[in-house]
Amino acid sequence: MMMKEIPVQEAVGRVLFHDITRIVPGEFHGRAFKKGHVIAEDDVPKLLNLGKDNIYVLDLEEGFVHENEAALRIARAAIGNGIQMAEPVEGKVTMTAVRKGLLKVNVAALNRINAIDEVVLATLHTDQQVTSRKQVAGTRIIPLFTEEEKVCQVEAICRECFPVIEIRSFRALKVGLVTTGNEVYHGRIEDKFGPVVREKFAQLGCEVMRQVLVSDNVPMTVKAIHDLIDEGAEMVVTTGGMSVDPDDRTPASIRAAGGQVVTYGSPTFPGAMFMLAYIGKVPVIGLPGCAMYHKATVFDLIVPRILAGETVTRADIAGMGHGGFCLSCTECRYPNCGFGK
Repeated sequence: MMMKEIPVQEAVGRVLFHDITRIVPGEFHGRAFKKGHVIAEDDVPKLLNLGKDNIYVLDLEEGFVHENEAALRIARAAIGNGIQMAEPVEGKVTMTAVRKGLLKVNVAALNRINAIDEVVLATLHTDQQVTSRKQVAGTRIIPLFTEEEKVCQVEAICRECFPVIEIRSFRALKVGLVTTGNEVYHGRIEDKFGPVVREKFAQLGCEVMRQVLVSDNVPMTVKAIHDLIDEGAEMVVTTGGMSVDPDDRTPASIRAAGGQVVTYGSPTFPGAMFMLAYIGKVPVIGLPGCAMYHKATVFDLIVPRILAGETVTRADIAGMGHGGFCLSCTECRYPNCGFGK
């Protein structure tokens, strides 16, 4: 690399090697152009007005790339569906979700990329819900320029593991809801769980097609599950009766309905008494009572992944223990916290 002085009219497309200051007495004193700026055609009259007939530029040798170009190439190689990238700002390119969905990050590939010297690619945690226009990642190189070979290494990893970052859209599934419990079935207390579940699914773009109230009776609960599936439910959620009390029979009912159990129990607090099973291709979920009054529970970790088309495994759930302890903050900030991460 070398620095050389050239006429400003010949500097279009070249890299500015130093800051250029603008001074307007009594009005402004500060930086007009930042070191590393790539000079554009419309910059020429501005530079001339600043008294810069000649300027110093960075003369990049073959095999080196400027920070802006490097960041653009890294971002372009890494992103998949549902993400757009912004123009570079001071060498950094930010990536933003263009739709609501589940953020998926190939963490192993991300680690390989960040092991390359002078390369930085940072993301939000994988497997979290994101909304449109939410920033999800950023990238840059550390120096003003770097060897092109390093950018090529990043691009090779991204081709091998594409996409490194993407947003998976939620499917709008038809959801059947079964609420168990003698106290609700016989009208002794008002059902408070149903409205919460309906609202959670509405936020995810799904509709609860029908809610069935049943007593703590296994055959009645089995029939309700089967009826909802026969009516077209693509997911069945049961509420109530998930504890180990002898009269809480929802887990037994899910099994009796033919559910192939993935897990009964999740290393998450709140949400430990959680069940996930499948009847054919239909996921059947047993929600513990905490989902009724906690903003963030195991529901918010598992259901979005199912709606994004994933098959959640026992290993996936076992891995939630690291980060699965919610601090129950006075003001819940989920997903901008460590729960489930």
